Amino acid sequence: MSSFHPALIFFVGAILVALVRGRLQAFLAVLIPVVGAWNILHLHAGIDWNVTLFSYALHPMHVDRLSLLFGYLFHLAAFIGLIFAYRAGDTVQRVSAILYAGSAIGAVFAGDLITLFIFWELLAITSVFLIWARRTPRAMRAGLRYLVINVVSGVLLLSGAIVHYHDTGSLEFGYIGLGSLASWLIFLAIGIKCAWPGLHNWLTDAYPEATPAGAVFLSAFTTKVAVYALARAFPGTEMLIYIGAAMTAFPIFFAVIENDLRRVLSYSMINQIGFMVCGIGLGTQLALNGAVAHAFNDVLFKGLLFMSMGAVLYRTGRINGSDLGGLYKSMPKTAGLCIVGAASISAFPLFSGFVSKSMVMAALLEEHHVVVWFVLLFASAGVFHHAGIKIPFFAFFSHDAKIRVKEAPRSMLIAMGIGAALCIFIGSYPKALYSLLPYGADYAPYTITHVLSQCQLLFWSALAFTFLKLTGLYPPELRSVNLDIEWFYRTAAPAVVRGAVYAVRAMRGAASAASLALLHGMIDSARVTFGPGGRQSRTWPTGTIALLAAFLLGVYLVLFYF
Repeated sequence: MSSFHPALIFFVGAILVALVRGRLQAFLAVLIPVVGAWNILHLHAGIDWNVTLFSYALHPMHVDRLSLLFGYLFHLAAFIGLIFAYRAGDTVQRVSAILYAGSAIGAVFAGDLITLFIFWELLAITSVFLIWARRTPRAMRAGLRYLVINVVSGVLLLSGAIVHYHDTGSLEFGYIGLGSLASWLIFLAIGIKCAWPGLHNWLTDAYPEATPAGAVFLSAFTTKVAVYALARAFPGTEMLIYIGAAMTAFPIFFAVIENDLRRVLSYSMINQIGFMVCGIGLGTQLALNGAVAHAFNDVLFKGLLFMSMGAVLYRTGRINGSDLGGLYKSMPKTAGLCIVGAASISAFPLFSGFVSKSMVMAALLEEHHVVVWFVLLFASAGVFHHAGIKIPFFAFFSHDAKIRVKEAPRSMLIAMGIGAALCIFIGSYPKALYSLLPYGADYAPYTITHVLSQCQLLFWSALAFTFLKLTGLYPPELRSVNLDIEWFYRTAAPAVVRGAVYAVRAMRGAASAASLALLHGMIDSARVTFGPGGRQSRTWPTGTIALLAAFLLGVYLVLFYF
């Protein structure tokens, strides 16, 4: 144990940050990932901590090339995000972000399922405050839904771990594969955090409601921990190829009609995760390298896009495409940095997305998945359309909304500048990233075929966007909230519950009226009345009256509390 556990530095650091205020707090927050990076550089593959707790063999830290890569990535993401939050953050956001990053780092170094579960749940608990910190009614409701769904994911993971231990006698977190109840429970738990189709709405619902800085952190950790877990436990699972293909395709249609630009980026995130999931499903060395490399790059270019939109929201208080436009006049540096992120996610040559996305595409052709390759090709054109063009166009160009504000704060520009520089550096010198990948990478992204085919794809996608805009066929930016699968639990389910409540109340009211009427009737009947001549007319036994009254009262109480 020559080094500290990487997560411990973040947890202790969060306590220190909570005790100070002002610029010292912001500076100390940025310093924590720097100290953590110094610590993690002393780790090497092969380290494995063993702890026995209540007769269970736990491995709170297991280090190999895969976990090291994600460890480096999460330290880098925390550093950039905390610089961005230097001005835009407060105590709640900084402490939550540091704990959140520490939880993600703890998860990727977990060597057993119990340790993974602990950090898995901490991811949900610590990150929800980045949503609630915005302090709006919509953020509070979205945060609650986000927390419930992510806690359900943790419960499934714990259930799978228990069943797995019962079946195998081991809690080791390694290759699991499908084939047992435990594996399916764990598979579904990871799928929720990975935002699979039908399980994705916690992401598109909550991320756009986070604070400007909070969305940057959210984009970096939760889904990437899920990608790591899939790569660790289910590489080569064929089902993932088709799940990933669906993830790349369906968000495009929702992103095109979406008005909230951070919600567009949320759909775009699912699209990019689909490439990673597809690569993990293939399971070859080239595909796994491509999936992991794309996860690394996605944190950088998606973080850059979320930072640029966060800066827009911070300065203007607006984020809908219909309310923005012409901001390049007021925020030219932010606009330029946003374009770098857009070029990276669109996989332009010499930008980071090109050197990782093409690895997954090439692996698909090597394994003869031609149909899936065409789906991902369509998705590549789509992501350029909605994230590469739509985001910078509607925010900074398009019509002039007459918004005149200051350029983004210096700390935000520095954070965006670091992200942009890394996107260009990795795109230009991919071997710097390839040397960190789990398997030896001799892939050459810059061939004439790759470059020409990608340039043609981007050209025709840009031409299609231009044609649709000039002809008026492009979907207008409407001031509305678009729901997809979440309609069932945000609209349909509440309507059913309200209907049931109204029905119960009506039944309760009718039962109450009938019960009281009958009770009054029995009391009247039980009274001793005297007719003409002083003769007793009728009586009811007192015990019968009490029994019937108790029965009717019980019925009334059951209906009332139900």
